[in-house]
Amino acid sequence: MERYHPSEVYELFVRHMNTPRVVVDNGACETATLVQVHSARKHGVLLEAVAALSDHGVCVRKGYISSDDGRWFMDVFHVTDAAGRKVADADKLLARLESALSAAADALPRAAACDPPQAKERRLCLLELLGVDRPGLLSEVFAVLHDLRCGTVDARAWTHGGRVAALVFVRDEDTGAPISEPARIRRIESRLRHVLRGGARGARTVLVDAAAVGNLDRRLHQLLNEDGEAGRRAPPTPAVAVQEWGERGYSVVTVSCRDRPKLLFDVVCTLTDLDYVVYHGTFDTDGDHAQQGVRLELRITDRRGLLAYVTRVFRENSLSVTHAEITTRDDMALNVFHVTDVAGRPADPKTIDEVIHGIGTDSLRVDEERWPRLCSTEGDDAAAGAGLFSLGSLVKKNLLKVGLIRSCS
Repeated sequence: MERYHPSEVYELFVRHMNTPRVVVDNGACETATLVQVHSARKHGVLLEAVAALSDHGVCVRKGYISSDDGRWFMDVFHVTDAAGRKVADADKLLARLESALSAAADALPRAAACDPPQAKERRLCLLELLGVDRPGLLSEVFAVLHDLRCGTVDARAWTHGGRVAALVFVRDEDTGAPISEPARIRRIESRLRHVLRGGARGARTVLVDAAAVGNLDRRLHQLLNEDGEAGRRAPPTPAVAVQEWGERGYSVVTVSCRDRPKLLFDVVCTLTDLDYVVYHGTFDTDGDHAQQGVRLELRITDRRGLLAYVTRVFRENSLSVTHAEITTRDDMALNVFHVTDVAGRPADPKTIDEVIHGIGTDSLRVDEERWPRLCSTEGDDAAAGAGLFSLGSLVKKNLLKVGLIRSCS
């Protein structure tokens, strides 16, 4: 019988206790897939779970969070796909959650699908962009990068309140090497700041490796949350209240607003960035969705100037990109664009058809399955589009004002 040193036994015990246990069950509920997460309490684990659900593209319909004494917690999520059906790829969802939560529990870099795969293989130049949003902006950004011989490997962009934030991973278009020459970096930043009209904060360049990539959505959330212009331009549509429960030593935060993708992620991300711990919580939805625009998926062999060409076609057809996810795997470009008309309204189906035929029906398609277009009033659309970060700002404002939520420290 193999013998272990007492220190090794203790290390194995601690690892076993800290390893989250995840259950994905399609039979427990008639209308949704049930996701259960059991784990030792560690700051950021809840955010990892919510981020993994968001990365997988599922909608959280309702759920609850419970912690006995702050040492152990259990989360239960009722999730569906965007069409309101149970999750078909339950095994893949389980694998994603286990991977993300195990990495968080071991304090290792998260290996989620939203992290650029190319960044894990080599060092890349990361551009953090922040500026005034306008129709055709992404087209101009990618045209500038193409002109400067920068090849775009991966990118993520969000818009909110008349502002845009983007993370763009680039390398030398000719050699594939990271861009590190100071003079060239200054030139890239100067050109992009002019396009973004963002002043000194408009563009920042850093070299990153696998350990520094992290969660892209969280970084975009932070960029727009820290941007005062976005907070001032967005109407404060959500209702947020903070109540003190002095006898229990913590506060209750109540949020009421129109549902939308990444709503739960937005709230949990804000609380985590403020170093607050969620001990107990419940959330529910009535099935209402925010309209994010038409989701277009582009799958095509990568080539020089591809993004500059595709986004130029969008601009020439009066389409505005509200959200973008750019990924390169080997020689294939796998890109996602959410588009509206220049006024933020749903794009004309005829215009979408013309764009698809212009770029290629074999390469570009509308993903109606994952992000179905739902009918809503014009007023509701405006409120939904403005709420992604104003909710986080309101939560942050109330927490700092009241100062009652228990800190993780």
